Amino acid sequence: MIGLSEAAEARMEETLALAAAGDAVAFAAIVREHQAMVFSLAYHFLHDRCVAEDVAQEVFIRLYQKIGDIESPAHLKHWLRKVASHRSLDHARARRGGTEVSLDDVSELAGAPEERDPLLGEKLRRLVASLPQQARMVIVLRYQEELEYHEIAEVMEIPINTVKSNLQRALAVLRGKLVRTMGDVPV
Repeated sequence: MIGLSEAAEARMEETLALAAAGDAVAFAAIVREHQAMVFSLAYHFLHDRCVAEDVAQEVFIRLYQKIGDIESPAHLKHWLRKVASHRSLDHARARRGGTEVSLDDVSELAGAPEERDPLLGEKLRRLVASLPQQARMVIVLRYQEELEYHEIAEVMEIPINTVKSNLQRALAVLRGKLVRTMGDVPV
């Protein structure tokens, strides 16, 4: 696992083993270690703190039920991202009635074209939020979670070429919308 020393890796493996054996303190330690990542992924996808908290809670309830199936700290992190991604998509579908929209059909944010938003980050957040669910999740996993293409493909259970095409099309749509809403901004 990248970023963990051998001692930290051994401690996490021991914590996983204890949690799998029913140790509530060990399970709580796992939750504390990973709750920010799970919440962040859900929040950056859903843009709703309450729903993101619900998703995180669902993910950790599911982890509690499946803790015995987790093989290693790396598997745990992958599993948490995968379940958080799927639960976030489920919540988004439920809120929108399950309808999918083509990237080309997504409406732009309303606003006067002459207005300049000094908070480019907020504008980008809104533009990303306007993307269809699958494309938005690819963007969140790539740029928020900093996952590689093959990792995104594994988490979302889609082919790597689908990840690449979703990312390419989503970025093109975002660039076009950014130019249309803010004028010619270098990206």
